[in-house]
Amino acid sequence: MASLKELRNRIASVKATQKITKAMQMVAAAKLRRAQTAAEAARPYAERMEAVLSNLAKALEGLEDVGSPLMVGTGKDDVHLLVVCTAERGLCGAFNSSIVRKAREQVLRLTGEGKQVKILCVGKKGHDQLRRQFKSLIVDTIDFRGVKQLTFEHADQVGQKIRAMFDAGEFDVATLFYSQFKSVISQIPTAQQIIPASIPVGGEDDTDLDGGIYEYEPDESEILVDLLPLNITTQVFKALLENAASEQGARMSAMDSATRNAGDMIGRLTLNYNRTRQAQITKELIEIISGAEAL
Repeated sequence: MASLKELRNRIASVKATQKITKAMQMVAAAKLRRAQTAAEAARPYAERMEAVLSNLAKALEGLEDVGSPLMVGTGKDDVHLLVVCTAERGLCGAFNSSIVRKAREQVLRLTGEGKQVKILCVGKKGHDQLRRQFKSLIVDTIDFRGVKQLTFEHADQVGQKIRAMFDAGEFDVATLFYSQFKSVISQIPTAQQIIPASIPVGGEDDTDLDGGIYEYEPDESEILVDLLPLNITTQVFKALLENAASEQGARMSAMDSATRNAGDMIGRLTLNYNRTRQAQITKELIEIISGAEAL
């Protein structure tokens, strides 16, 4: 049985930890508000970008020359690049591990089919987890540990790296992994193909934006040459913003659970402390009374 001093020290230690987790929860709540606003503001632009690409792809359907290979790919499906976006820090529940788990499943499936896989890690935590099993597959790691707020320029760093590898013929298909923010308690691990561009092409009624008919100047193929590289950076930027909001939501939820668990532990330790203290007092009283009767 632990002594009273050990119990007091442990109670003080858990209380100190509880103060830290409570403070982290409040900080995450403040950051979440800004991150959620940024993520929600980026969604319409990314969705509109996909709608414009879909409209252009529909206009070029059936033509031999559709412009950039970023849309049609290399014609092969042999080498896959997985761009795994995670956080730079931990203490955010299963946020990082859920993204890594989805990427790991994709790696095992592709390697099982005889495909070659390369991994580009964006974020320290993803690299730390993936290198345990797939160290030889990681080609590079991009981290933003010193960045307080992610901007389009940071996403462009990742986009330029992806495009440079594609232009060098280092892969055929690129897939982006991130966590889509739904709520504080719900973040959905997502895999999105970005090369070749994953463009939803619907029926005849879906070829025009908002039901209108658009004529492009210059022609569609020339626009795609500029628009497709921008689309890669845009989708990466959206993924980074979704990740930022998901990370803060997961951290807020995790720290709330940790704070409540610390409170429960303090209650159990206090009860144990009181029982131990009462037992020692009772024992001392019995010894005093027994000594007095012996006299």
